[in-house]
Amino acid sequence: MSAYRTLARVRCAGHARAYHSYEHDPTPPYTDAENAILAAAIAHVPTQGFTATALVNGARDAGYPDVSANLFPAGGFSLIKYHLIKQRLALGKDGSPHSAEEPKDVLQNVRALSLKRLRANESIIHRWQEALAILAMPGNVPEALRELALLSDEIHFLAGDKSVDTSWYTKRAGLSTIYASTELFMTQDKSVNFKETEAFLDRRLESARGLRTMLGDVGMWAGVQGMGVLNGLRSKGVRI
Repeated sequence: MSAYRTLARVRCAGHARAYHSYEHDPTPPYTDAENAILAAAIAHVPTQGFTATALVNGARDAGYPDVSANLFPAGGFSLIKYHLIKQRLALGKDGSPHSAEEPKDVLQNVRALSLKRLRANESIIHRWQEALAILAMPGNVPEALRELALLSDEIHFLAGDKSVDTSWYTKRAGLSTIYASTELFMTQDKSVNFKETEAFLDRRLESARGLRTMLGDVGMWAGVQGMGVLNGLRSKGVRI
């Protein structure tokens, strides 16, 4: 079963948000040594990709012996996961979640946060199809889906979404697939400042307003959106 078909059954990290609160500690799950190596290795991704070579050079840059790269047996996937976690946590650093009444237009906040996260890929976008292929490997799919779900939930949380009914699930499942398809589109976007990616995201978010109403069931919603993402990945040569 593919990563994006599986998304139809993802519960987006739990309705009660037990893992996340206003006191949520945004500390990455890495030791000081791991963080130093991964942070240095990311700087090599634009030229060397998400590879073991980038990890070795990151270890050297951080002042550790080459063998320290063995701390990351997953190789390139460890680098990708670090990037995903780092950029997800960065979303909340410039502002706090809404704690009072729900904003009048949560969708605009969702749009702004989604664009902020997408733009964090700009320096490595020419390597992101490589990353998507690694994420789609069977052994990596569960963690890749978990990170996608956490990102969707983080965006809604920071955007001020206060829904407590079944729309909690549909919004997050929908945004997960919209974000994934936009990210894929961005890998082919040659426009100035990724304006076409921004327009693509706007179209998907706007269509979501009506489609989410028509397809109240989260499985139908995620299925319709997810198949589009799946077909897009296959058209780019990703074997899933």
